[in-house]
Amino acid sequence: MPGLELNPNFTDPDAFYAALTALHRDRSEAESERINARLILLLANHIGDQRVLEEAISHAGLAGDK
Repeated sequence: MPGLELNPNFTDPDAFYAALTALHRDRSEAESERINARLILLLANHIGDQRVLEEAISHAGLAGDK
């Protein structure tokens, strides 16, 4: 599997954002955290490649440092 794709790769980013925000609308903070955890695990399972997942974890950890 190729490395982590960091360039925009959405077919419809606005639709994704709308669906994601709609999913969280009217949810408690705890519910939103559980939803995010399930979504992360579903997407990680879809990716499947440990090297790519570790690269994503590394990039996500750096995001707060910028």
